[in-house]
This record gives sequence, C-alpha cells and structure tokens, in this order.
Amino acid sequence: MKPRFLLCLLGLLGLFAVPAAAQIGPVSSPSGPVTAGPYLVVDAATGETLLQRDAGAFWYPASLTKMMTIYIVFEQLKAGRLTLASPVPFSQIASARPPSKLGVAPGQSITVEQGLQALVARSANDVATAFGELISGSEPAFAVHMTETAARLGMNATQFHNANGLPDAGQLTTARDLALLAMALVREFPQYYGYFRTHDFMLGQQKIGPGIKFLDQYSPYADGLKTGFVCASGFNIVGSAVRDGRRLIAVAFGFRRADLRDEFIIRLLDEAYLLKTGGNRPKVWQLRNGGGGPATVFSQQECGQIRYEMPGDAVWLGTYGDWRTARQAYDVGQAELSTLGVSRLGKEWILPVMINKVVRQAAIIADLEPDAAQKLCAHYRAKKLFCEVKKPQDIVPPFSAFYR
Repeated sequence: MKPRFLLCLLGLLGLFAVPAAAQIGPVSSPSGPVTAGPYLVVDAATGETLLQRDAGAFWYPASLTKMMTIYIVFEQLKAGRLTLASPVPFSQIASARPPSKLGVAPGQSITVEQGLQALVARSANDVATAFGELISGSEPAFAVHMTETAARLGMNATQFHNANGLPDAGQLTTARDLALLAMALVREFPQYYGYFRTHDFMLGQQKIGPGIKFLDQYSPYADGLKTGFVCASGFNIVGSAVRDGRRLIAVAFGFRRADLRDEFIIRLLDEAYLLKTGGNRPKVWQLRNGGGGPATVFSQQECGQIRYEMPGDAVWLGTYGDWRTARQAYDVGQAELSTLGVSRLGKEWILPVMINKVVRQAAIIADLEPDAAQKLCAHYRAKKLFCEVKKPQDIVPPFSAFYR
C-alpha cells in the first residue's frame, strides 16, 4: 500500500472516529468532574433547546426503550383496542426474559394497568415483551412497529430491535429523539401520563417498586419518565419537571453511577430554569441527528466490577466483620459530618474486602469534598479513633489496603 494512500485512509478513519469519542466527556459535580455522554434540556411547550451536548449522537437506549413501548400501549388505550383491565398474557419467550422482571409464569397474565405500573416501577423486561406480543403478535414485529412510530414522531435516528432495551447493537437512539418522544407522551396522553409517576404498587401480596429516585430527589417539580442501564450505555435518564407552570424535559446518557446521573440531571434542570432565552434558541427537531457510532461506557468484561467511580475524596472509618456493623459506622460518620457543619454529606460505600478467603466490610464515606474529608478525620483522630482520607486514584482493586 502506498504511504500517501495509507495516510489518507488513516485520516478518513480518524474523521469517522472523532464523533464517537466526542460523545463522552466531563460534566460538573459537587466534588469534581465526572464522565458522561450526551445530554439535552428542552422546553416541552415550545421545543426550544436550552442546554445540550452531542444531543444528536447515537446512543444505546437501554430501558429508555420502554418509553416507546408505553407510548404504543397508550395509543392502544386511546383507540379503545385495549382497556386498563385487559389481560396481558405471558408466553414462554416473555417469561424467559432476564431481570429486571416480574417473574410471571408462562400461561399466566396481568392487567394492562399492572403492566404499565411494572414497566415504570420495576422496568420489567418480561412485561415489555408480553406487551409486544399482545399488540403485534411477536416482539420482532412489535419492534418494527416501534421504529415506524419513532419515524412518525420525527425520531429519525432511532431503531428498535426489542421492546425492553436488553442489549442489542442495532438498537440506537439519540438524546434529541428521546426528548421528542417524551414531549409526545406528555402532549398526546395527559389522561395516562401519570403512570410515569408510579412509585410502587401491589401485585397480589408482592410490593413492586420503588420507581425512579429522581421523582423524590427533585420534588415537588419532577413528575416522571424513565431510567435505563446496560453495560454499553451506562446509566441513562429522561426526566420531566414542572416549575412555575413551565415543563422542561431533560435527557442525560452515559454515567458510570446512577447517583451521579441523578445529581447531574437535577443541576441541569436548575440551570435550565434560570435561563432567559426569549425563545431564540434552536428547536429540538432542528438539531443535527445521528452522528458517530455510540460510545461504550462499560465493556462487558468490566461491567459489574466494584469500582470507585466518584470524583470526591473518601473517608475510611474502619473495616468490620459484617455489613451491619460497617453500615452503623458509616451512619455515625455522616452524623459527625453534620455536627461539624458540613452541608454536603457523602455517599455510602460499604466495600467487601477479602484476604485469605475471609471477607470483611470496610465502612467508607465516599465522594466528599477534600475539606470535609480532612475535617472529619481530624475530628476522629482528636478522639483517638481510626480515620483515613483516601483519594479516588488510590481506591483500586483488589482493595486489600482496606483490610484491617
């Protein structure tokens, strides 16, 4: 191969690679920058784009897929083809879907209303498949219906291959497209939209839930929608909030922890509500859509591994023989932070540490600002109690340094 041609080819490949790399980057958090993917905030009434980064970049939707499944169920209800009391039977295929799931046996059924509640409160994969089979005869046929519905709504970069969001390399969307879907759900189905506020419900003797934490964390403004996670997508969310009579819809992709995702979307909405734009920014449907291949947040090999994914310092309060005792030490440490006047408390991180096949539990307050971490350890040492500050870069597997 000639050198000049090789250089040109590498240059072209580089151009194609750049959009995917640009989809993951730092966003702010109270204790430092965290890694995230595309995000977007729109005014639901006008479609005005208030804040965004890479909103047209491809991403894996994970369980945000269920927003479209729910949209089609709402359509069936509105048209009278289903009622909230209609049975949703479970085939062998639906029952075999991996968790999260309700665990309904083949041949049994639930009602449409219970199915809607389960999609929100548990993100039940078996329920999504059962809905697809009920409405279209099979889940693949339902996925075609989903993609056609997406195109009708202007979601022109979205492809669905299943009803639940389980991993599929061909199942793609963008923040722009999911914002359009959320706007359509609010606009077209006011009589049913309240199901996106489902916190929990009773299925026989079993309590199903809780729903998404965003509803409680951004109360009283947050009023619903959906979260999703698969390894490749990271932690995703679409959230709606109404404040001073104005509804905003936010989409955020690609976080490495659910709590960091929830913190970010709340700060994003707060920032968007403060903007005075005069309606002059681009409409969401005017954004360029479908750029680059989706970035992968976690490889399958590292998915589920214990990692310290937070930017803030950690305070190690000791290592104990059981989880309950470690959690009590954590609770005491959080209470001490409050007495010291620390306004932003840390996060629970009870870390199992194994040496010679013996597992102990390290009590750690995670994601603290440096001054707060130092203040707490100084307070403990003054009382001759164990306390060590750990930097994020020092907290790496196999965590043997936390065994004592």
